[in-house]
Amino acid sequence: MIQIIHGKKGTGKTKKILDMANEAVKNYKGDIIFVDDDNRYMFDLKHEIRFVNAGEYGCNSPEMFLGFICGMLSQNFDISVIFVDAFLKLVKCDVEKTEELFARLEALTAAHNVQVIISCSVDDKVAPEFMKKYFI
Repeated sequence: MIQIIHGKKGTGKTKKILDMANEAVKNYKGDIIFVDDDNRYMFDLKHEIRFVNAGEYGCNSPEMFLGFICGMLSQNFDISVIFVDAFLKLVKCDVEKTEELFARLEALTAAHNVQVIISCSVDDKVAPEFMKKYFI
């Protein structure tokens, strides 16, 4: 299952995803992962959450991002939810070019029973149709 926290820059998406991640500690039995493009929010998360700086691993395209997520899931069968902040900074492409990524990510999350919650700087008015079904 995929969910997207969306809105223009400066609308509080990062605060919302941090709050959701910290709340998830109470609600999920498996491992909780928080992926970001740098270390700036590492200390805002509860210690039970595994923080991953994807910027350290050269994740810079939709294909690399999907491989990055696949690598995490293949290494750890106990992951129940993955939070991803600054999605467009990680994939380094326009939101319109992520349709295949979301289709593959949806199949991956269903196969492994994992929830992925993404924050994405995209306004409702310009968001592609394929993405709107994931909006929360």
